[in-house]
Amino acid sequence: MWQPEPGWEPMAGGTGASTVGVWRADLGGRRVVVKRLAAPTEHDPAELSDPRHFAYWRRSADVVISGIVAETPGLRSVPDAAVEQDVEGVTLIQPWVDDSASSGLFVARALGRFAATDLGERRWLATSQLADRLHRTERRGGWRTLARTTVADVADRLWQRRTTLLAAADALPQVAQHGDPVPANLPGREADHVLAIDWSTLGVAPVGADLGYFALSAREEFEPLLDAYVEGLPAGLATREDVALGARITAVYTVLSRAEWALARVAGGEGALAGKYRHPSVAPHLRALQRQFPQIEALL
Repeated sequence: MWQPEPGWEPMAGGTGASTVGVWRADLGGRRVVVKRLAAPTEHDPAELSDPRHFAYWRRSADVVISGIVAETPGLRSVPDAAVEQDVEGVTLIQPWVDDSASSGLFVARALGRFAATDLGERRWLATSQLADRLHRTERRGGWRTLARTTVADVADRLWQRRTTLLAAADALPQVAQHGDPVPANLPGREADHVLAIDWSTLGVAPVGADLGYFALSAREEFEPLLDAYVEGLPAGLATREDVALGARITAVYTVLSRAEWALARVAGGEGALAGKYRHPSVAPHLRALQRQFPQIEALL
């Protein structure tokens, strides 16, 4: 049975269903990050074995083995990563990347440049990530907890319109996406490229989807980020309106689903739901939701 080596330092993050753990280690004098992924068993959800699903268990390893994003524009993978495979799963080893403190505008422009990448027809690229995430929410009953809050009417209207807006997103130009462009996954910098990590959701999505996801955690406001992303796009790939729509749909449905998830976890405790808005596991999601009110209004 695979086990981490003595002395490896556990790290936060790596919460995917197939992730055994993430460690910081020193191997041969090199600072590295080691991530262990377990192969799914017959008792695990079928989506872990679906190469097109965002939760596909070994996509990170396939990205490294293929070298598909080693020299892509805007975003690229960390050099000299390695994969070790066995019957129980895979182990990813990559050099430690120091935080370059890149601005949100630099990252947004890099995301736009990366969107023009041709990833080819690899069977393990993620597709329909937002729709798949909303299907998960639907199986849990939708945004039931948000229905008990002051955003109930807005949430209900957007939930009822999800099929229409997902279809509108599908009609946009489909481009390369990192899939999880949060600041922690975009730490490094190499000349005018961002060195990105955790490529477990690499795939294809509506233009602007990566931007919408990134906007939820960026310090900058939506409009400057939008301008920077569009600046990075090659001419003729998509219009500013296309990008804005793809980003808004992704940002709004993601932030509402996160708020629902956070509230649902504490809703069963004693006291009124409104009294739990300041709970440390809830408040950040509600602040993120408030920040997206202009994008919600634009969709409505």
